[in-house]
Amino acid sequence: MNIAVLWNNFLATIKDEITSLSYDTWFSETELYELKDGKAKIIVPMPIHKKHLFDNYYDLITEILNNITGTNFELEFILKEEIESDNNNVVKIDSNNIISDGVPYNSAVNSNLNTNYTFDNFIVGNSNKFAHAAALSVAENPGKMYNPLFIYGNSGLGKTHLMQAIGNFIIQNSNKKVLYVTSDQFIQDFIGINKKDESGTNFNYVEFFKNKYRNVDVLIIDDIQFLGGATQTQQEFFHTFNTLYSDSKQIIISSDRSPDDLKLLEDRLRTRFCWGLTVDIFPPDFALRVAILKKKISAGAIEKEIPDDVIEYIASNVGSDVRQLEGSITRLVAYSTIMGGATINVDLAIEALKDYINKGISEQNDIHKIQKIVAEYFQISVEDMKSKKRSSNIAFPRQIAMFLCRKLTDESFPKIGTEFGGKDHSTVIHSVEKIEKEIKTNKELNNIIEKIKKDIG
Repeated sequence: MNIAVLWNNFLATIKDEITSLSYDTWFSETELYELKDGKAKIIVPMPIHKKHLFDNYYDLITEILNNITGTNFELEFILKEEIESDNNNVVKIDSNNIISDGVPYNSAVNSNLNTNYTFDNFIVGNSNKFAHAAALSVAENPGKMYNPLFIYGNSGLGKTHLMQAIGNFIIQNSNKKVLYVTSDQFIQDFIGINKKDESGTNFNYVEFFKNKYRNVDVLIIDDIQFLGGATQTQQEFFHTFNTLYSDSKQIIISSDRSPDDLKLLEDRLRTRFCWGLTVDIFPPDFALRVAILKKKISAGAIEKEIPDDVIEYIASNVGSDVRQLEGSITRLVAYSTIMGGATINVDLAIEALKDYINKGISEQNDIHKIQKIVAEYFQISVEDMKSKKRSSNIAFPRQIAMFLCRKLTDESFPKIGTEFGGKDHSTVIHSVEKIEKEIKTNKELNNIIEKIKKDIG
């Protein structure tokens, strides 16, 4: 039996042993690379898969492989790039983490969760794939995998959906107590501590607050940036965080910016936010926007037929906010109805959505445009720019392109790094700082950059 056939048999077997969500997230993109010297090397798509598969599926994978091959293998999880560069860069982790079972005593209502937010109806694409995998990992092992989990990104990209999906998953699969609140609700509850009851004291309110926020297994707090400026509330959240963390309770936080950019929060809080895992959700690309629109159409039981060219028009011209994308479908259908049941086509969509359209939005974002123009100027390919090559004729244009992406777009350092072949954000920061320094003394370089800026427009 060759490796490909063996692994297909393995995938078919494990697919029956786990949920479809877990299979699609953790196994659908895996490959068996090698069976040699008692070791099974398995290719996984992202680093997060290494730890999660070791922590949660090691025994199951071993058992299934043993049944298929009649031999026990030591498992090694590797990335494709590790095979290309160094087959020995393998992470090994031993753990006995187990998903908690039990009869749920908590409920979505008591947890302030919206049951419509689930992993099943979260549309996964390149821009949110890592965040989705991290969220599911936390949901399967709250308090054990990544604590705290800090999710950040612009408004309307799915942060709240992912956070509440974690909470709903935990409630459905364990007896853990979950609480979801916005930072505004936390502030209001903290202000309530100053109230006095009939006895003239605030003991009851203090007890209520501590019981609500510290007697939970999972605390999910949305839009943490709004704690900025509320000094006393930050102090209370600091103590709440410490209590939950020391008891191995899961903390999940969201923000519209990274911890380093939350300048109005105390340093000790921002430091703690980085103790676990920080993930960024990027704006959806064209393919994901199309998938979101099609999901909205099918889930909404919309009777009117919406042609693919209309969907593509909306995906190309409406912004990246998921709520705005979904709202455009509702508006289009309502407009068609008001116009006497007019047939939905591109012309109707243009008229109905003229207030929704953001001029200049296209499938290719500004980063891609900058990469292309810089590559053309230096007569290299965009693929070279995204590669790991470090020769000066490639590294220098790459640094210039990163510098221009930071200066001419609103994209974050991590986002820019991702668009340059998955470079770390520190590499982008170094490139930007290097070019900034050089253009102050290098007139020729400054002229080159000004020329490229004009080409970019």
